[in-house]
Amino acid sequence: MNRADLGRRGEARAARHVRRHGLRIIARNWRCPDGELDILARDGDLLVVIEVRTARTDFAGGPIATVGPDKRRRLAHLAQRWLSGSRWAPAGVRFDVVGVVYRGWFRWRLDWVRGAFEV
Repeated sequence: MNRADLGRRGEARAARHVRRHGLRIIARNWRCPDGELDILARDGDLLVVIEVRTARTDFAGGPIATVGPDKRRRLAHLAQRWLSGSRWAPAGVRFDVVGVVYRGWFRWRLDWVRGAFEV
């Protein structure tokens, strides 16, 4: 499995996981000229922006450690861009990170950090 395949499969697993836990997926791989958001979901009256990190090995410090300050600012900016084109006015925005580790032989581990950071 190449890197692009791994990323796609990781995002698909993350989307299924959060959907099973009650979130409603609004969009996947939403793009604008400034970048891309992996998953946009709704949790009650909150917009949830989900960054998915997929790897073949465990994340040192957990998946949240891979999302630095620049990436956090970019995700917040992209969320604002998405909201500016939406008719929905959520009560707030939550930023989650889902770390997906492929352990071989179709074994996966997911770590979902809800409210991983604030901007």
